[in-house]
Amino acid sequence: MVENYTFASDHTAGVCPEAWKALDEANRGRVASYGEDPWTARVRESMRRIFETDCETHLVFNGTAANALALSALCEPYQSILCHEVSHVETDECSAPEFFTGGSKVIPVSGADGKLHPSELEAVIGRGRGVHFPKPGALSITQSTEWGTVYTPAELQALASLAHSRGLGVHMDGARFANAAAALGKRTGASPADLTWKAGVDVLSFGGTKNGLMGTEAVVFFNLEMARDFDFRVKRAGQLTSKMRYPAAQWAAILESGAWLKNGAQANRMAAHLAEETKKVPGVRLIREPEANALFVELPKSSAAAMESRGWHFYLFIGESGYRLMCSWDTREEDIRMFVSDLREVLS
Repeated sequence: MVENYTFASDHTAGVCPEAWKALDEANRGRVASYGEDPWTARVRESMRRIFETDCETHLVFNGTAANALALSALCEPYQSILCHEVSHVETDECSAPEFFTGGSKVIPVSGADGKLHPSELEAVIGRGRGVHFPKPGALSITQSTEWGTVYTPAELQALASLAHSRGLGVHMDGARFANAAAALGKRTGASPADLTWKAGVDVLSFGGTKNGLMGTEAVVFFNLEMARDFDFRVKRAGQLTSKMRYPAAQWAAILESGAWLKNGAQANRMAAHLAEETKKVPGVRLIREPEANALFVELPKSSAAAMESRGWHFYLFIGESGYRLMCSWDTREEDIRMFVSDLREVLS
């Protein structure tokens, strides 16, 4: 049996060619340390160009640090962070947001399709009894969501407007921001600016790892006042790399070439193709049509176990029979053909 992690996670894919080539090119000669290199300057300028505004960019090693440190710039220890109940901030960060904020309480909010909605959010913001309950300080929005859905600019603006009216800063967990940007750019023509600062987002955790990079995420501040002394937060958290040219070279390569958006679009296309092919298999039910690069299907437990025995890895995500199939920048049609062929056999 050959272990196959193609659809387990977009973390299982390797480094994309543009980033790998950039690493090789950066690995020559000697340059200044701690972000004083030319690649880091190029990244900052590329971010300003892509988002069509002045913004401040910091590179860290992973998504947990990007989210937790960004939130620490928005929240006081006596405040709370509101997020969706299935968001990474709530379920997958091992209390890092609480740690780096110095104690801010994470408060999960329910919402259909993995999304926050103004009515549910408003009810939670208004909850509590003065100083006896943590004061809401930040709203964290996941784009695209853990359920593979995407927020439109109008949906983002409604949430951000409510948050700002109550004094909350707005953070976007964009671990899969490239997928959302590719999906909404194709569907509605929305730009990266439309999906962030124009909709009211103050700071974005811009995912690099899921987009084909190695060991680097970006924290992009649109509200520059909130970025004050953020470089000290990064250093204190052990997230400042001395050889910054390596993560920066990867970012420069995908931002300047447009590969970040191409990679997101490829993953989305493969999820759509996987959906069409699995629909043809009797016994499989799509839980929802894919909006980005995640597909959710309902399978009998025995069939999922049979697929695992053939080497395929994927996760139970919804209830007792809702499984997630995640596509990435390097998912191929051949991968889908092999998976669907095995699926058809175990279900027949």
